[in-house]
Amino acid sequence: MPQLKDIEINIGVDQVLRAQEANPETIRTRNPRLIDVTKKALQLGFPLLEPKVLYEKLKTESIKHETLRFENGGSLSGSLIAQHLAPAEEIFIILCTVGLSLEERSVEMVKTDPVVGFALEGVGSAGVEALANAVCYHFEKLAEEKGWHATIPLSPGMVGWPVEKGQTEIFSLLDAEEIGVTLTPSYLMLPRKSLSMVIGIGENIHTEGTTCDYCSMKETCRYQEHYVPSIK
Repeated sequence: MPQLKDIEINIGVDQVLRAQEANPETIRTRNPRLIDVTKKALQLGFPLLEPKVLYEKLKTESIKHETLRFENGGSLSGSLIAQHLAPAEEIFIILCTVGLSLEERSVEMVKTDPVVGFALEGVGSAGVEALANAVCYHFEKLAEEKGWHATIPLSPGMVGWPVEKGQTEIFSLLDAEEIGVTLTPSYLMLPRKSLSMVIGIGENIHTEGTTCDYCSMKETCRYQEHYVPSIK
């Protein structure tokens, strides 16, 4: 199964703080010590990131009753899937992870320095988000080279695609263990800093909104402008 190699990710203090649901501007004003902690966590944690991306390219055989069936077997289903992927000519099932090393280091550090340990957790979250954004950009450029367009990235848990359904479907279409990722009975991915998504590309795709528009947290999230993917 193909993997994307040499995907570069770049994260800084602001991304790590937002991954911890903190406002960087507020932290700089009220608790500048945490900026130094975050810098230390980045220095310790960034070398431990092990970005890996597994994907499969599929073609649609049919779509009926909000179920998208593929030529070589397997399917995706849900109102979100039908809404965005019906016009796609190629569909990419994607799994990203930054591995287990940073997660293990974070657990160890929490025992001796909880503040840095928590910051390391933020480095992992920011790392996988940056990796996913880089992957979205990769497939956006692939679509542009064909004179096509790309959908927004769709992930299990978005409105119209429940986690239990989406994760089960994605993991049935990918050999996730190739990059060391497994799915628990409660649909949690391990390592925890992993992300699954689907992107469609095609000539007749008309992107509707952004990923944030279909997030169950869109009414309360303070950082939507920071998580809009490169795909337009």
